[in-house]
Amino acid sequence: MEFPFDINQLFSERICFLDQTFAAENGQSAARSDLQAHIVTVIDELGRASAKAQQLTAPITSASKLQSQFHQLYLLKDGESNRGHGVVVGFLKVGYKKLFLLDRRGVHIEAEPLCVLDFYIAENLQRHGCGLDLFDFMLQHKNLEPELMAYDRPSHKFLSFLAKHYCLIHSVPQVNNFVVFEGFFLNKTAVPLRKVPLKKPDGEIKPYSLVEREVVHQEQRTLPWPFVPPHSPQRLVSSQCSDSLSAGSSPSKVPLQVTAASALAGNRDQSPHSPVIERSSARRTR
Repeated sequence: MEFPFDINQLFSERICFLDQTFAAENGQSAARSDLQAHIVTVIDELGRASAKAQQLTAPITSASKLQSQFHQLYLLKDGESNRGHGVVVGFLKVGYKKLFLLDRRGVHIEAEPLCVLDFYIAENLQRHGCGLDLFDFMLQHKNLEPELMAYDRPSHKFLSFLAKHYCLIHSVPQVNNFVVFEGFFLNKTAVPLRKVPLKKPDGEIKPYSLVEREVVHQEQRTLPWPFVPPHSPQRLVSSQCSDSLSAGSSPSKVPLQVTAASALAGNRDQSPHSPVIERSSARRTR
């Protein structure tokens, strides 16, 4: 991929490592702002070319995403082409991802492996060993084996590349878009499992304070009759009234019956059939 500026001025080495600062390991590209603008252009053009080759609706690699997501990029160039100005051959983007994976037994494992997120080699330079040189450089730089990595939505060409050069054939099915191989679960110490945070100890159960107990005691003493405790004086009076009733009567009917009986007793002196009125009428007739 050719550009209207000198690629050798941006990247001094054949394979350069870039982080979110857009600075190569030698620090040459970070010295001038105009060089960083050219690097942004290179990364964006590579991302669009990769998306077009994979038939994606939108690029998954760009300069802004590289800054915000803290991913890392390995860039391969050919410094002798384009009349000595150099061309960009391809790139490889990697980054750490927290994943929930399943082994062959179906056991869930939470891991944070290094993942291959995007891999692109220019179409006219494929099958020339450029992709193998770029991938080997990344493995040596990370000091990692390819079976201990995860691969985000690899294309058919990429899977054939892994099977041919690294004998990665048997993959373990996952519920997400990542592909892992059997060697990923063989060496458990090499898989950086996430540590589960320790559970906070439960606090001591504190008893009720004396003030809360006194408040509850006062509320119990002021409750109406149906909610009065068994040892309350109101309960004793109501129990005596209920004992005088029949066994089949309901306690809720006691206040009504007592009120009706007292009303009859109060009106008995005013009834026309009372003994006092009969004696007074007899005296008048004599």
